[in-house]
Amino acid sequence: MSDKDNGILIVEDNMLLSLVYENYIKKLGHTPLGPVTTGEEAVELAKKHNPALIIMDILLDGPMDGIDAMKEIRKFSDVAVIYITGNSDNRHAIRAEETNYVDYLIKPITINDLKSTFEKVFSESDS
Repeated sequence: MSDKDNGILIVEDNMLLSLVYENYIKKLGHTPLGPVTTGEEAVELAKKHNPALIIMDILLDGPMDGIDAMKEIRKFSDVAVIYITGNSDNRHAIRAEETNYVDYLIKPITINDLKSTFEKVFSESDS
């Protein structure tokens, strides 16, 4: 499975930030999917597209947060996930550990934050 074929799913309810992440993904040579703003949409798109990676905000629109969405996605996929959150509350980090994430970043993030994680994710998937 090629990472560029399946794309990187953006799950972020702040549309300005989702545009920033989309730009970062393109600059790093990958194809963005989405963005979507709810956990329910994230689960649907993950089923439909089988992305190579998910960039997941934790606090989302709707009843399902990003961690709950990843728990649902884990039922059918072992896709790599990077959590990006504006909340440094340890409770979220502990809950997120249950989903076997690749990285847990606190907003604001830079392209270099994503670049280092992308290198890790995609070098492991290539080997």
